Amino acid sequence: MAKIKLAKSKVDKLVEICKSFDNEGSELINVLHKAQQTFGYLPAEVQEIIARELNVSVAHVYGVVTFYSFFSMVPKGEFPISICMGTACYVRGGEKVLEEFKRQLNVPVGETTDDGKFSISCLRCVGACGLAPVVTVGERVYGRVSVGDVADIIKEYQQ
Repeated sequence: MAKIKLAKSKVDKLVEICKSFDNEGSELINVLHKAQQTFGYLPAEVQEIIARELNVSVAHVYGVVTFYSFFSMVPKGEFPISICMGTACYVRGGEKVLEEFKRQLNVPVGETTDDGKFSISCLRCVGACGLAPVVTVGERVYGRVSVGDVADIIKEYQQ
């Protein structure tokens, strides 16, 4: 993967974020959350700066980023779509809903559409099992989603 060049203003902002948590290694998760809010994702270059500022290894930062599904090392779309694959959602058709999103957006799980508008991911449980299958678009939760609902959900965000 090609290295990205971070603008000095972004590097300065990242250093500021680390300082706001007293450059404490124990604050790594909080720093990563703020960094992802700022950059939209956590590329290797961002992880390296965080490691340096918090005086922890890059391997440790990478381990945390890859362990928690909330963190992403690739840019997400403007409207990130997550389909729950927890037991209740899976049993009630979550996999078919996922396949329909992939088909209509022509993008695999973990990737972003060419226009940068949508990205697709799976998650294990939203905690709304009574509404299964569940789809989230950003912070918005859709319950009892069927294959027939997919086009309407996408259309809401294309305008």
